[in-house]
Amino acid sequence: MRLWADCGAFFRAFRRNFHTTGAILPSSRFLARAMTSDLKGPRRPARILEVGPGTGAVTREIVRLLQDGDRLDAVEINSSFVEHLRKRFEQEALFRNRLDQIELIEGAVEELIGTAVYDFIISGLPLNNFAVSQVRTIFRTFNRLLKPGGTLSYYEYAFVRQLKTPFVGREERRRLLKIGRVVTRYIRNYQIGRKRILINVPPATVRRLRFKPALAASQAATQVPIPEPAP
Repeated sequence: MRLWADCGAFFRAFRRNFHTTGAILPSSRFLARAMTSDLKGPRRPARILEVGPGTGAVTREIVRLLQDGDRLDAVEINSSFVEHLRKRFEQEALFRNRLDQIELIEGAVEELIGTAVYDFIISGLPLNNFAVSQVRTIFRTFNRLLKPGGTLSYYEYAFVRQLKTPFVGREERRRLLKIGRVVTRYIRNYQIGRKRILINVPPATVRRLRFKPALAASQAATQVPIPEPAP
């Protein structure tokens, strides 16, 4: 019953605003588990940021793994998803039992204040839907918000840019190619792991990034975003 409710909410949001949704179905539990793998096992209490929780498929897995002393902030720009999540938080025991550790924030991740705030960032943003400048800003925001040694986990749908490129106009092709270059630079410089998830619609690749400690420490000290890697 929950799955169908989430799918319905996701599809309605997709029809209204594909730009911030990027998919027609929620993430599978296999994708959710891969996205949250760093939260498993013994660790210190952590500050966790989930970006773009949607209907809460990954949020549920994060909350399941919360330990005493953890704090989860979930930032979502889509108002219909925010309302859906609020209802889930009120109705489902898993969420109710951890409500004092969760804050739901309506807005864009770029608007969050602070430097070196989070130990883990878990992002479900559809990067391929955004302007190139916004993708750059999002990664700079992740740089700013992560603590030195913190981990960013995000996913991309498999071969989306490659599959779309032959069927779109010149400007859209150029935008997708530029996004690919930006993302590839970060992968080349900071990726510490990846996992392909075939049981998802569509299949996805989960990537884990850790920014270089010297750069992260410098950013925390100066409150200046880390420069993008050189081409």
